[in-house]
Amino acid sequence: MYAMYMMMQYLTTVWKLGFTPAAAILNVFWGLVGTLPLLLQFLVDTVMGNYRMLFISSISYSAGFCFLTMSTPQVLGKATGTCSDDEPECIGYAQQVLFYTSLAFIVVGVCGHLICWTPFMAEQVNKEEVIKEERHSCNSVSYLTVNIITTVAVIGLPIIHPWKFRFGIPVVFSLVANLLFLTGSCSYKYVRPQGSPLTTFVRVLVASTSKFGYSAPKDANELYENRNTEIKLVPHTRSLRCLDKAAIIVSSTTIEEQQNDRWKLCTVTEVEETKTIIRTIPVWLTFIFCGIVSSIGFTYFIRQLNHLSPKVGRLSVPSTLLLWFYNQAKSKSNELYVKFTNSLDESGSRKFAPAIGVGLSMIFAILCCISAAIVENKRLDVVQKHGLIDKPNATIPMTMFWLLPQFLLLAALDGIFYSSAVCFFKDQFPTSTKKYLPSFISSVFGVGILSSVFSVYIVGKISEKGGKNPNWFQHDLNKSRLDKYYWTLAWLSAINLVIFIVVAIFYRYNESELQKLETPEFAEAEDPSEDDSNRCCC
Repeated sequence: MYAMYMMMQYLTTVWKLGFTPAAAILNVFWGLVGTLPLLLQFLVDTVMGNYRMLFISSISYSAGFCFLTMSTPQVLGKATGTCSDDEPECIGYAQQVLFYTSLAFIVVGVCGHLICWTPFMAEQVNKEEVIKEERHSCNSVSYLTVNIITTVAVIGLPIIHPWKFRFGIPVVFSLVANLLFLTGSCSYKYVRPQGSPLTTFVRVLVASTSKFGYSAPKDANELYENRNTEIKLVPHTRSLRCLDKAAIIVSSTTIEEQQNDRWKLCTVTEVEETKTIIRTIPVWLTFIFCGIVSSIGFTYFIRQLNHLSPKVGRLSVPSTLLLWFYNQAKSKSNELYVKFTNSLDESGSRKFAPAIGVGLSMIFAILCCISAAIVENKRLDVVQKHGLIDKPNATIPMTMFWLLPQFLLLAALDGIFYSSAVCFFKDQFPTSTKKYLPSFISSVFGVGILSSVFSVYIVGKISEKGGKNPNWFQHDLNKSRLDKYYWTLAWLSAINLVIFIVVAIFYRYNESELQKLETPEFAEAEDPSEDDSNRCCC
């Protein structure tokens, strides 16, 4: 994925797009990477299963990078004899179609692997005999492998100048990985789809809407509940009474007929589980702004990075080194949060750890924006001092390590937010839907990244003040005022933090059942035959 991290540079140097439309394209890409897993998880549980989704996503990932490589002028342009230089004049309609098609395929490939890889591997291994014995060695090897791959990517990709090779190398590796994956197809264990609990959520909404003209009874005992089941029943609550209509027994037909039509009659437990999810929406909405702040990391930060000097004294280092620092800091911040949570008392203050983690990640979002605003203001002063305003491609005599603090603060935001958000809602979600909790959080974060496109447009329009002032977002970075945009995000993030604190205080919590947290690792994948909904996903 380091090739995708460099996409901002490709769009601004080869396509010669302004940094704002280039950032919009990438934000749509990363936003879809965040939101699509929820839909794909539903398809996996209802139709496809983990193996089929892995197979399709693997092919999609390889095809995506193949199309991306073909879209470069040095491949398609040279093959057609039209143009083979990395210039905007060489980007024709065919290249654009291949490029956008490739992004769609890569999104499917990434999301499919995110949701299916760990569950699929859990289906194949014997947890008791294999995982417990090889946990330490597996973790060590995995950690070492990831570090080797990222280090090679950081050092190697910037050295490779033709974009056809930068995009082509992932094609080779993904094809080899696909072949290795397919060689074991005959020996894999296959688990059929068991259905999705999200269907219940939709059924309650449909059933309550179909009984719009009915009034919910005051006595909850008059509502339908299936007591001949092993499922734990949820007691009725007085909130969101409109959804109680889904459990109304209509007198015009027999109860047996209504029980057979599950889209017209739901149990009280199903209604209450739906209410539980709906009551979490106010908290979800405060998470969206974290996605907006996170979106600037691989768009505007990267564009700033490409304008600064990569030299440390006389030594020139790869600009992607800051991305390596980002990934390392993200991993370490998550580990520190897990250790902090486990250090709290089991029966006392530990229950507040998830809320503290979410609030802390929002504080890091504020600090990240403030740091970015200060550094960008400093960069613009250097640009003004050296007369580089009208030289958008010139390297600014300012070391790229000025950007290191904002990358590290962004890493702390991303590293702490996901784990703390999962644990925040772990005890609030119905047992049947806890499997979808990571996908829910990823989707909300993805909505925030998609919303950043609209935030840039709205802030830009407001900054013009009816055409009296120049827009903060110009075609060239040196003529833009990203520092003012960062300050805007900083105080909006502060307001969002206050709103989260208020909502978190008044939110009605279920009794906490947090267990000891563990850092994410393949070795902790649950056996698919067991219910892992009671484990914290951190």
